[in-house]
Amino acid sequence: MSMGDVHPGTVDQLAAIASLSRTLDVEAIDYWLFGGWAVDFWVGRITRVHDDIDVAAWRHDYEAIQTALQTAGWRHTPVPDQVVGTRYQWGTAQVEFTFMTTDSHGRAVIPLPNHPIVWSVEPLGHERRELRNITSRVVPLALLRAGKSLPREGSADGAKDRSDAQALSSLQP
Repeated sequence: MSMGDVHPGTVDQLAAIASLSRTLDVEAIDYWLFGGWAVDFWVGRITRVHDDIDVAAWRHDYEAIQTALQTAGWRHTPVPDQVVGTRYQWGTAQVEFTFMTTDSHGRAVIPLPNHPIVWSVEPLGHERRELRNITSRVVPLALLRAGKSLPREGSADGAKDRSDAQALSSLQP
């Protein structure tokens, strides 16, 4: 499949992932694709159209990420009700950052007010995957599979999760 065979938003999102990865790698800032794009990078093909790009990063890198991305031409487009993340725009592509901390046990935690969520008990590592000559860091396969194993509520989100789980099922355990 050539780039001409994909949805125009997909082309923009791939360019955004390339820019994001290049920019954060140069600055030695930890980040991980998760969600649908992580599925695509793991399986090595575009499996569906994506609404946005989901990225996890450490909360203590918030300002370094902001400086690096804005210097590289990204626009910070926060939403009024941000709780644990923020958003950036590259062309038409939106990147949704979720910021994590670690708890006293060293687990990766999404620090929701009054109810932090343990996201991973294992280190997130430095796994890199390639898709269409673009390399990016991705969450570990086991964490991605666990996140896609129970579809979210709602027909659109649940359908995406089922599609992603089906794509991941083609990979060896």
